[in-house]
Amino acid sequence: MNKFLDLGAEVSAALASGRPVVALESTIISHGMPYPQNVETALRVEALVRECGAVPATIAILGGRLKAGLDQAQIEDLGKKGRDVVKVSRRDLPRVVASSLDGATTVAATMIIAELAGIRIFATGGIGGVHRGAESSFDISADLDELAVTSVAVVCAGAKSILDLEKTLEYLETKGVPVIGYGTSEFPAFYNPHSGLSLEERADEPAAIARRLRAKWDLGLAGGVVIANPVPEKDAMPKAAIDAAIEEALGLAKAKGVKGKDVTPFLLATVKELTGGDSLESNIALVLNNARLASAIAVEYGKAK
Repeated sequence: MNKFLDLGAEVSAALASGRPVVALESTIISHGMPYPQNVETALRVEALVRECGAVPATIAILGGRLKAGLDQAQIEDLGKKGRDVVKVSRRDLPRVVASSLDGATTVAATMIIAELAGIRIFATGGIGGVHRGAESSFDISADLDELAVTSVAVVCAGAKSILDLEKTLEYLETKGVPVIGYGTSEFPAFYNPHSGLSLEERADEPAAIARRLRAKWDLGLAGGVVIANPVPEKDAMPKAAIDAAIEEALGLAKAKGVKGKDVTPFLLATVKELTGGDSLESNIALVLNNARLASAIAVEYGKAK
């Protein structure tokens, strides 16, 4: 056990007894949604994971300690502090730990802490990826490189559609990261199930995904897997509407000079405003959908073991 890592009591007991555990990130609490929807959503996701037969492990950094498994008061505190909490990716971990700060973990940092804790399955909204215009800005999320080296499966609704999805898939292929479509042969576009980008791998049952994960890691092939789970059609945003909102948000970000780790939160918040809150509702629905699938995969992964 890493000396900087603390397991919540429920998570510790589950791991010790071999029960399925699902990791959950905290950036979605502090930076992804406004209060109180962020806390309400985090607690709903945890409750859903339990209903599906797994144990939730919300991951964050509190007072410089890596935490796998938060209690309700800790989740509430992260939600209220919002963007005052440091957004933590791989490069930020040493500084936040050494300075005894609080941190909300991105996909990359959550994967690192989940692997340290021995948790293999992680549910989130959408992964980061290659930003539009990356050929000149070189803005590529650290999530993609983390997926190449850290052995955690990430259940998501694809990459956030504010990104360049085609380049994101190309980057994942270059890094040797499998992308498995759940019930689809098309890479989902976060708010909408359809991107027009084909996937080579598809699985229609959680057990099939669990077997592929077991085979990958038993072969000694380190690194993660993207499990692309489309947002249900009933919760999806119309493609034309979301595309128009994203284009306008990108223009505003450029005009305001928004850069680096501030880009994604800015774009998501702006898209929410431009869609009258509809994108937030879609975001919440897809997170719950991903937690449901991740729990089913975690249960089957335990059986495959």
